[in-house]
Amino acid sequence: MSKDSTSFLTRLLDERREQQSFRELRLPGDKIDFCSNDYLGLARNAEVREYIHTLMEERHPAHGSTGSRLLAGNYEWIVSVEQDLADFHGAAAGLLYNSGYDANLGVFSCLGRKGDTIIYDQLIHASIRDGVRLSAAQAFSFVHNDVADLEKKLKNATGNIFVAIESVYSMDGDLAPLAGIAAICEQYNAHLIVDEAHATGIIGNRGEGLVQHLQLTGACFARIHTFGKAVGCHGAVVLGSGILRDYLINFSRSFIYTTALPPAALAAIEAGYAAFPYMQAERKKLSELIAQFRAGIVNAELLPGTTPIQAVLTRGNEHTRGIAQRMQAAGLDVRPILHPTVPKGAERLRIVLHSFNTPEEVAHLTKVLQA
Repeated sequence: MSKDSTSFLTRLLDERREQQSFRELRLPGDKIDFCSNDYLGLARNAEVREYIHTLMEERHPAHGSTGSRLLAGNYEWIVSVEQDLADFHGAAAGLLYNSGYDANLGVFSCLGRKGDTIIYDQLIHASIRDGVRLSAAQAFSFVHNDVADLEKKLKNATGNIFVAIESVYSMDGDLAPLAGIAAICEQYNAHLIVDEAHATGIIGNRGEGLVQHLQLTGACFARIHTFGKAVGCHGAVVLGSGILRDYLINFSRSFIYTTALPPAALAAIEAGYAAFPYMQAERKKLSELIAQFRAGIVNAELLPGTTPIQAVLTRGNEHTRGIAQRMQAAGLDVRPILHPTVPKGAERLRIVLHSFNTPEEVAHLTKVLQA
């Protein structure tokens, strides 16, 4: 292959560098974690790790799933975990996917048909946007968390109507006005789908998520709980009716055409769910650290929010990179969120707090941030 055969790639990468938006993979090293989504520390929990090993020894002789669910990859444990998750979250049925991205892609790409309408919050996750693009339905966004603007879009919707929101938004850390959105969806006979990725394990007395916390399970057509955040592992479950589960098994391509989750992933999911319902002390400490952080920010532009995701607006890719580098040099693993991941002018530091952080570490963080 000649050098010229990749020149078009080099040109596009050079454009990214000029825009200060070139992405690179970096290792955290020994810095204090204010970056990961391991909100409750379950990914590093020694007891959870030991329980995973125990489950693997007891439940399954193989370490691989050997195929897709519709071929060789379906086994008793995976079906059992799906039902356990559905029971925990107050749903009739659940279907496991290999990741939150796969789940959102698979759900939204197959639900909306020609003549249908998908309406989504303008800050919805990229995985949902990609699923919507693959759908045959018409699609519209509504102003972030604006119930009145959602109603305007619903008035012009046709066919089967699907409304997509996140309970906790991944880049802003704010909550959806779920009760208001659920009420307006019921009024217009729209199917509400809630991505609970960043609420799972965090919101509710048992970490059940915002929908259950507000007692709105009956208002949702589907819920997506992903495991790469507070559960501390990998994968996702789509919760809903038994009919929805059957539909996804038949039409969701990211489920049909991929190898099933291996037993080790199931062990990690089961171990995480066994732990976090009883982590009230960790959730209380996390809330205290969030309050400490917000009280300590006096001369930086901090978005509203009471979740572990705290967004400090810094504006401009180059400026944001510079602040992040200063934080890294101070031993703090804080990462910049740059355009095009967020809109131009909304560049930020996405600071994530964890139950394993200490008040001293948070005090150090706020001091360096405002230096």
